[in-house]
Amino acid sequence: MRVVHTTGFAYNAPVTSSYNEARLTPRSDHRQNVILNRVETAPATRWYRYTDYWGTAVTAFDLHAPHTTLEVSGSSVVETDPFTAPTETVTWTQLGGAYLRDRFGELLSDTAYVPGSRKLAAVARDLRKGREPAEAVVAASNWVHEEMSYVPGTTGVRTSALQAWDERAGVCQDYAHLTLLLLRSMGIPSRYVSGYLHPKRSAALGDTVEGESHAWVEAWTGEWWGHDPTNAVEVNEQHVSVAVGRDYADVPPLKGIYSGGGSTDLDVVVEITRLA
Repeated sequence: MRVVHTTGFAYNAPVTSSYNEARLTPRSDHRQNVILNRVETAPATRWYRYTDYWGTAVTAFDLHAPHTTLEVSGSSVVETDPFTAPTETVTWTQLGGAYLRDRFGELLSDTAYVPGSRKLAAVARDLRKGREPAEAVVAASNWVHEEMSYVPGTTGVRTSALQAWDERAGVCQDYAHLTLLLLRSMGIPSRYVSGYLHPKRSAALGDTVEGESHAWVEAWTGEWWGHDPTNAVEVNEQHVSVAVGRDYADVPPLKGIYSGGGSTDLDVVVEITRLA
């Protein structure tokens, strides 16, 4: 697939300095291979690339000429594979052991977006009963899919899992955070994944469609594998993963600071083309 993610900013007064980080480079891992990627800006900027703590490629750039608009575009060609079930497994006893709890401590801990909850921990215990860890991951993801309603605008980018649960509504970010809360309550290491979703499995070759930024979860039950609670499906060839972390705070596509200027207008377009 080819993915083009373009973000445009417009300021009501000139910005004199801007420092930014872009997480727009898909990952090369066991289920996808990045053939081509470039991140471009207009006006042109100087940039450098590094890999963050969680293994995500970050393009950092700064701009010191006065400007009233800024466009950031990430273009990628990625090969993705269909879902394959995990073959390496662990038991609940192993997951509860000191070695794995220490190894994955950061991915078992509460965060601002994924805080602890006694009530939801009780739900997690019920979902865990009689199931192996991998089965419990699917059960938790499906439970969130059934209990939540997908309603854009109900929540915001800073909404926590508990706030979304209070509304019983949200978007993919909220579905992922709530699923992480359940999985971590069970003792299953789990992480937030941001990326893209092609909305049409049977899309014709060469057709460009309006895609969307998306979020799902990956769980470790002997190996890492993904499940999409928003759509109640395993992560498959329609998903392109970009960044991973504890929650959304670790993976925003763009973040930065600027001086000068005023309020901004924001425009985001994601276009996805099936190439093979």
